Amino acid sequence: MKLTIDNLDGKGPIDYSGAISSDGPLGIERQLNAPSRCTCQLVLGQGSLAMPQRKGRVVIASDAGAVLFTGYIATTPEMVLAGEWAGSPVYRFAVSAISDDWLLDRQSLAGAAAGLSQPASAVLGALTSRTGAGAIATSSLTQTRNVGVFLPDLTQSWSKNAGVVAAAAYSGYRVVSGALSLLTAGAVVHSFSDSDGTLLPQAIRTAQVKELANDVTLTGEMEPSTYVTELFEGDGTTTVFKLSAPPFHPGKRSGGGTLLNDQFQQAELDEDVWTLTDPGSVMSLGSLGLLLNGGDGQDGGTTLTAIPSIEMGGTLLIEVGGIALANASDGVLGGLYSGTTTRQACVAGFDLKQESGATVVTPLVDGIEVGSGMTLLSGHTYTLRLHLHCQEAQRVGQIYYAMVEGALQSFGGALAAEPMYVVFEVQDLGAASNTPSTLLYDGVLASTPAVCTFSLVNAEQIFGTIDFCRLTQQGSVWITSTPPSAPKQTRLTGTAGEGVDCHLTTTGTVTFFSGRVPVAGEVIVVSYRLTDRSVARLSDPESIEEETASGVAGTAQWLGKVSSPVARSSVDCANAAAALLSLATSPDAALSGRFTVVNPGADIWPGDVLSLAQAGLTRNVLVREVSIVDGAAAPELMTYEMSFANDWAEAVGLTVSEAIATDVVLPVAAEATAGAGVLPNLAQLQVLTASATALQVDAGTAPLNGGGFEVRRRDGGFSPNSDQDLVLRSPVRSFSIPREAQMERYYVRQYDGSTPPMYSRFSSAAFTNLPLG
Repeated sequence: MKLTIDNLDGKGPIDYSGAISSDGPLGIERQLNAPSRCTCQLVLGQGSLAMPQRKGRVVIASDAGAVLFTGYIATTPEMVLAGEWAGSPVYRFAVSAISDDWLLDRQSLAGAAAGLSQPASAVLGALTSRTGAGAIATSSLTQTRNVGVFLPDLTQSWSKNAGVVAAAAYSGYRVVSGALSLLTAGAVVHSFSDSDGTLLPQAIRTAQVKELANDVTLTGEMEPSTYVTELFEGDGTTTVFKLSAPPFHPGKRSGGGTLLNDQFQQAELDEDVWTLTDPGSVMSLGSLGLLLNGGDGQDGGTTLTAIPSIEMGGTLLIEVGGIALANASDGVLGGLYSGTTTRQACVAGFDLKQESGATVVTPLVDGIEVGSGMTLLSGHTYTLRLHLHCQEAQRVGQIYYAMVEGALQSFGGALAAEPMYVVFEVQDLGAASNTPSTLLYDGVLASTPAVCTFSLVNAEQIFGTIDFCRLTQQGSVWITSTPPSAPKQTRLTGTAGEGVDCHLTTTGTVTFFSGRVPVAGEVIVVSYRLTDRSVARLSDPESIEEETASGVAGTAQWLGKVSSPVARSSVDCANAAAALLSLATSPDAALSGRFTVVNPGADIWPGDVLSLAQAGLTRNVLVREVSIVDGAAAPELMTYEMSFANDWAEAVGLTVSEAIATDVVLPVAAEATAGAGVLPNLAQLQVLTASATALQVDAGTAPLNGGGFEVRRRDGGFSPNSDQDLVLRSPVRSFSIPREAQMERYYVRQYDGSTPPMYSRFSSAAFTNLPLG
């Protein structure tokens, strides 16, 4: 091997090959989706070579010229006493270097964004650019396999996060010669056979490290479960209403909380947050925040777009504040887009246009102006708020990959098109900070994309300033109310002084502000989701039948928890279980072991496949770790010792543990296919009216052939053979539930005409706190 070190002293790379000590041979350690490491001990002689310096650049190549390692000396080399020469101590210098990943691991990931149904190469490229190191090229990232949902862990290093992205796409990343690459695991195959003398005695050791499993149960994160519609009645004085249970709110691991918050107080736009397209250089930052001074006259030509995509699930709030605009402004502010950043592709945003010499703001929905317009007055400042609510909090399905009999298969990854409530409001801060907001539009979009891009500014010609922009994932709550003899209205949540109706806590307390208190007889409807641990259980009936034929119990159960990619829902758990089942019934998928070879002929990396032919049997195994040791011989002698494991022994595309969640209710029966044992949920169920004697319910969908809707007093026991807690079964979409008490809880699921019938995965519930008289 040839070892060169550039000590960054202006002398360039120096050849240290002759200084490598045979007592501390040069070795390289490689792991799948982790930095590589190189160690050796050097005898420097009488000053002919300088002591290697911390941060020195290390390059190792084979005698044939193949680059085996590039990296940096992370710590000052250790002095190791080797003995004495002519009465003086002699030292060796122990050098430890880390591959080029080290440059990225030293940087912050504060601006790293989530990846939603994107190619792994794009997610990894964005993650790398967010470090700002600029020392690693990403032009070799060409892999196009999608990852479902990637949420960066900002407490971990770049390499930890990069490893998660690569594994989620069933790939291996490596950083060599200053370039980042991503290669599908198993794409490179190395063949070895006992017939050609390449297999040494005891060179291969294999074992099946896991038993067969054909009944798999997996748990994941906390998920939104029951769809609750809770009803209260105002009396004109009560300001606080407590929900029956805390509503679901996604934690950071599921993409909840503040998604974007920029006060525009820096000297320059934050490149970790925004992508700026500004051919006329009309956008800048100043003492008043974001300054806008025109545009290029083209729709979509001058834009300021957030880097992270937005999952259009749950309850979202977009706020654009401190807006002061001059006349002649034309464009879109605070827009969500599907595809190009143009008015036509705008799902929802605030459209600016000129009318009679004044700037008017109008809601833009699916590229069309709707609702009412409002003239923006000169000298006034405004806050635009866009409230959005979808019953489904998670609309991007996770993707799991598995190598099944040599073919890579994917499980999951669905994108759900769903309806969404939208409310546009404008608060004029020209008079006072607590000025009531003006409602411009309150409606429902029949279908919205699962993922949108957010563009703060799409300027044909916009003149003015913007003080802040904030995007928040608020959970799963949506509040409406119907006063006596008046139409239904959406009750907006927020903080006092924002011109909204009420404040909502994460524990489920709704507090109405002065002047917004529900009047006597006003019915308040709060829609939200409950929270449960996600879980799924799948089985392989064919495998169970084959195992039973041997005369012993055929079911082999395995229980575990999905660690990565994160399983945010029971549907994700089911897809992960399907991926595991495809592996757990194959004996070869459980293979694990080690293999040693000298001078293999081609460099071997983790993620490569070894095709090992032994005694007429060929087995393909996936390399996980590679240890290379230089034999200090001429001609060159390199020993490769490799650890390998196939997917059931150690999966690449998903990480699981046998420590199943302790707060889960385990399924009684297994599904044969992911999603095959359940019906769609009644997400659009509504309580139309509530009288003293009955609740009139619309299930939101027509009954299935031979099926209907089953109502119970408790959330469980749905079955045609159980009358416990049964209230009624309705064969029609609209039905009445008799009132029995002021505080009631009713749970509804749909069922079909199969035998036995299938039911919805989750219930839709009606909770009431309404007087009977």
